[in-house]
Amino acid sequence: MSRISREIEFGKTIRVNAEDVWGWNSSAGKLRATRRADYLVHYGEFIREDKLLEIGCGTGIFTEKVYNKTKASITAIDVSKELLNQAISKLPTVEFRVADAMKTEMPAESFDGIYGSSVLHHLNVDNAIAEIHRLLKPGGRMVFAEPNILNPQIFIERNMGLVKDWLGITPDETAINRWKMIKRLKNNGFVNCIVFPYDFLHPYTPEWMIGFVSRIGAVIEKIPVLKEFAGSVIIYAKKPNSS
Repeated sequence: MSRISREIEFGKTIRVNAEDVWGWNSSAGKLRATRRADYLVHYGEFIREDKLLEIGCGTGIFTEKVYNKTKASITAIDVSKELLNQAISKLPTVEFRVADAMKTEMPAESFDGIYGSSVLHHLNVDNAIAEIHRLLKPGGRMVFAEPNILNPQIFIERNMGLVKDWLGITPDETAINRWKMIKRLKNNGFVNCIVFPYDFLHPYTPEWMIGFVSRIGAVIEKIPVLKEFAGSVIIYAKKPNSS
């Protein structure tokens, strides 16, 4: 079974409770989602006039948040029809398509910005980055939030087979090494590449502890070495302007 076929089957498996599986429905998860969307919009410098592409939109959690913050024109893709149907029901003004992010078959230089949440680590990263570069207009920006391989929990999840199976991690899922990602971005023609770790708030943090954990996390995110163990990374890069 191919990578894409496995992802399609996984979408069918989680279609009833996908947002619970991803941890976005908890109190801490909702705060994390809002902060993540803020980063996507801020670093992508997305504005109303932009034409945006969201890769791996799933049920539309971040489609909705980015649209509400920008009112930009958004096309959102995913390989799972089941998850897309949920997104469509939330956002009739957005164009949703079933498409493979590594080979979208969309025209080159179509978008001012491309973004996504927790999707690149499901893909062949180099193929996905090359396709993103092809789809961006000159001067276009890409910004993604992804799991950080140096986070102890994520490292165990991605490297211990029994744990991976128990948690329902798909066979192809990896996580992001930020230094290797910068190299990949540059090798694919991107400039102004930034990848930084953030987020120590676990989605299953009890509600009464969220404020305390958030404050401690904000401090750790500023401490060299310790910040490298955060749960996520933000990835930003720009396609060069036309010469």
